[in-house]
Amino acid sequence: METTTSAAATTINTGGLHSVEVNSRHHILNRAFALIYLFAILVLFYNHILDLLNSTNSFITFSISFSILISDLILAFMWTTIQSFRMRPLTRQQYPEKITKYFSNDINNFPALDIFICTADPYKEPPLNVVNTALSVMAYDYNPIEKISIYVSDDGGSELTLFAFMEAAKFAAYWLPFCRENKIIQRSPDAYFNSNYTENSETEKIKLMYENMKKRIEEVIERGKVDEDYINNEEELQALTKFWTSGFTRHNHPSIIQVLLESGKDKDITSHGLPNLIYISREKNKSSPHHFKAGALNALLRVSGIMTNAPIILTLDCDMYSNDPSTPQRALCYFLDPTIRPNLAYVQFPQTFHGLNEADIYASEIKGLFLTNPIGMDGLNGPNYVGTGCFFRRRAFFGTPSSFEQPEIPELFPDHIVTKPIKAQEILRQAHYVASCNYESESNWGSKMGFRYGSLVEDYYTGYRLQCEGWKSVFCNPKRPAFLGDKPISLYDVVSQNKRWSVGLLEVAFSKYSPLTFGVQSMGLVMAHCYTHYAFWPIWSIPLTLYAFIPQLTLLNGVAIFPKVSDPWFFLYVFIFVGAYGQDCLVFMSNEGTFKRWWSDQRMWMIRGLTSYLFGTIEYLTKYLGISTQGFSVTSKVVDNDQGKRYHQGIFEFGVVSPMFMILATTSIINLVAFLKSLAQIFNGDQNLDGIFIQMFIAGFVVINCLPIYEAMVLRSDKGRMPTRVTICSTFLACTLYMAFAFLLGNM
Repeated sequence: METTTSAAATTINTGGLHSVEVNSRHHILNRAFALIYLFAILVLFYNHILDLLNSTNSFITFSISFSILISDLILAFMWTTIQSFRMRPLTRQQYPEKITKYFSNDINNFPALDIFICTADPYKEPPLNVVNTALSVMAYDYNPIEKISIYVSDDGGSELTLFAFMEAAKFAAYWLPFCRENKIIQRSPDAYFNSNYTENSETEKIKLMYENMKKRIEEVIERGKVDEDYINNEEELQALTKFWTSGFTRHNHPSIIQVLLESGKDKDITSHGLPNLIYISREKNKSSPHHFKAGALNALLRVSGIMTNAPIILTLDCDMYSNDPSTPQRALCYFLDPTIRPNLAYVQFPQTFHGLNEADIYASEIKGLFLTNPIGMDGLNGPNYVGTGCFFRRRAFFGTPSSFEQPEIPELFPDHIVTKPIKAQEILRQAHYVASCNYESESNWGSKMGFRYGSLVEDYYTGYRLQCEGWKSVFCNPKRPAFLGDKPISLYDVVSQNKRWSVGLLEVAFSKYSPLTFGVQSMGLVMAHCYTHYAFWPIWSIPLTLYAFIPQLTLLNGVAIFPKVSDPWFFLYVFIFVGAYGQDCLVFMSNEGTFKRWWSDQRMWMIRGLTSYLFGTIEYLTKYLGISTQGFSVTSKVVDNDQGKRYHQGIFEFGVVSPMFMILATTSIINLVAFLKSLAQIFNGDQNLDGIFIQMFIAGFVVINCLPIYEAMVLRSDKGRMPTRVTICSTFLACTLYMAFAFLLGNM
């Protein structure tokens, strides 16, 4: 191990396969600022206490002061937790070119790799996208390629998805040698043919084959069934007719396991081997809980254990295709390091998206979650698991690093060696058995083994529980993104996805495994605070909702609730606002961000607070009280042409009637009216700016952030505009709130 120290950073070379750089100057600056800012927060609360003591003679005044205090307490709590990510950030560098030297004696000693791809709905998650993802990882630079096995979990149990992969298996025999011989980097066919590729006869031939496959898949999807004229042989006919009978539904069907390619037997057109390709749809019935995606992943974990049992597992979202064929070698740079291997559970790559518009209007990057925060966690016990682009050690799913949790049958032990071919009757029989919906009954699956149950955000919860057990992780962030995925292009899809996350996060926050209690005991205060920040994300809704209405409604009624500009306390508020926003902006832009995208990020933070976080919190509470809720829903990956055009023009997409949009519209109306009315009163001499500056600033800041909402309500006529019904209802609600506050404040 070699260590190089400069004035600002320390670089540690660990065994030659990777190195670590720690920026000590940033650490010192971050910690110094945190101490100063923390002192300012304490002084702010002192001021709040004085205000409360002075407002006890009026219930309304006391309620307003108390509401602001609660808001600031939550903001301070969340600010404190986010500082945990900034205590010891570090960056890593991998040297994948050295992996071949590591195996110089026997290149065939590369560990086997099982790849899990999950899909659930052929109409929301087009099978062609899933096929592109699978083909991109089937074409990895891995020696030998036969050591790769791709498992596709279809939780929708759709014959359309199986047909798409039957077509993909045939195309793979041409696509893989084409990539290998031409040293193609972009190995998703769709991404490659939409890039500036080199045109020649060979390329045109393979493109024509891809277009024919694409056409057949899309025609089948449009028809909604696989007609006989699309079936090529008896084997395909049996596979498509054996299970999809009249009584088959996506919620009630037997387990389906179809081997589409078998390594060692199936060859490409150049007689090179092909990886395994297996389609799986686990058994389902309405009387057995299926635990959503976590249940699907555990079924994959067991089935793959029976069929191939690779020591390394890669989990991928169905739309997250490989963007770099050397990615497995980058992960191996850590898994092969004996100094970190004993406790290393997973290597997480950032979730990156292609086709973002210039301003990233929906903040789809989620730079904090997918980049800046993982860099900070990497300096502690390692980043959280984000559900895709993550390489796991299979052993990590079976107990702690020092205590092995035994599965029910020896074939599922992580060190079990599979000696029989995957099409052997005994293998297929056992695979169907472990994919049955009753297999997990009275077992430790989901509690002590596998991906963890108990939260809709199974990725966050699984990574958290693994690290509580003593496992560590590594954040691998190469210059060329390892994976690229699709992003939602409508605001409704964005906030709906975040609402689902909010419910799942609160399920962890208020469970017996809460990071505030169990996490602190298991992993220490700083690391637990990182997970606490995520678990309590939805409570942002409380201060954001209160600050979106109370200062503005009091402003409309001529009531000042913050210090005057001439008051020394005013400068404390200025420092707290500028400090928080300034630090956030600096962190964002220091990680290859732009000011435009940071502005979108902070605007979406406010929008999520009033929609996803608020309604997610309400849904969690109703679920906790035993009231029926919507449950899990799949985010649509289908791109509408008109929506796509508006997205790339930077225009917000509303288009549907939703209670979440009603809150947004009501907020925008109240803030605009409050700001304009106060401005008019100042110009007329009826109001003094000195006393209401902070309230006007808050209202004006919200107004600037709401410009896309005003445009959607008034100026637009396209299908993505704010529905008229929402605008009318929101106007009525804003008037009602104004009159209610006028009545309350009039009786002070």
